[in-house]
Amino acid sequence: MRIGLLTGGGDCPGLNAAIRAIVRCGLKRSEHTLVGFRNGWAGVLEDDAHELTLASTAGILARGGTILGTSRTNPFAAEVPDGVGQVRRTLGARAVDGLIAIGGEDTLGVAMRLHDEGIPVIGVPKTIDNDLGGTDTTIGYDTAVQIVTEAIDRLHTTAESHNRVMVVEVMGRHAGWIATSAGLGGGADVILVPERPFDIDEVCAHLRSRHARGRNFSIVVVAEGAIPREGTIETRTAGTFDAFGHIRLGGIGVMLEPEIESRTGFETRATILGHVQRGGTPTSFDRVLATRLGVAALEAIAAGKGGRMVGLRGTEIVDVPLSEALGEPKLVDPELYRTAEIFFG
Repeated sequence: MRIGLLTGGGDCPGLNAAIRAIVRCGLKRSEHTLVGFRNGWAGVLEDDAHELTLASTAGILARGGTILGTSRTNPFAAEVPDGVGQVRRTLGARAVDGLIAIGGEDTLGVAMRLHDEGIPVIGVPKTIDNDLGGTDTTIGYDTAVQIVTEAIDRLHTTAESHNRVMVVEVMGRHAGWIATSAGLGGGADVILVPERPFDIDEVCAHLRSRHARGRNFSIVVVAEGAIPREGTIETRTAGTFDAFGHIRLGGIGVMLEPEIESRTGFETRATILGHVQRGGTPTSFDRVLATRLGVAALEAIAAGKGGRMVGLRGTEIVDVPLSEALGEPKLVDPELYRTAEIFFG
């Protein structure tokens, strides 16, 4: 078979490990031909691709990012004329029998719609937000949590030295997996997530109680999608959307900085980790997960499957319908958040 491969959406550690696994499995086990499309769905629309070989994918296991490049191009966007037709023409011209799409909600959403159009596609779950259904963990999440935990560790020392409240903004549009796990692992004093609208007065009361007990510094971890319970703090900029219609988030940390300082009198500083969370070397867990998912994806598409996503359930690799992966966002386990609450009241 000739199998196409692409990475879409935001980059994250572990993408190259998945690419490497797909290529090695395809070439060594079954002698398939692998075609890598550059820059996500844009490469399919523009017929921008090259053959992937053992040599071209050597030495990439530990590299962050993606050697294929990525984008948030949407073939079904209104400004893309005959997107499905363009995809069909590209795949036909290159004699591609099936596609493997590595990505998050948007990339896999396109994959499901193309499957509905009769194009065989297998999805591989990638997002540091860890909010895809059908899998316990997504590629990139473990590395992002490790990066944020290390950042919180570093911020503890400067917060304590200056008797400050440090607000750490992390990624998490719909779900606060990174904030909760890294906040718990880093010993945060407050964790704010999209699943639970927060009361700024309660946050400040908790910080004042810490100071009253002699704890003259605090760490507040907030997911970018967190919102105040009463909607009193505006966190979004109207009119700024991506190609999939998502409003661009960011800035809740900056909004919280003056609110906390004015309400408590404690010097407060905000740190937005931003794209630092996406970069760098993947953890061993992400390398192994990406490798296992890559092999499973290759085997699935070679077996004639389509419209499915490979994922991790417990310790087993499974495949599930793409529709299951793309239902409601997978939110933070209430038990995990309750555990975290023990340590910040």
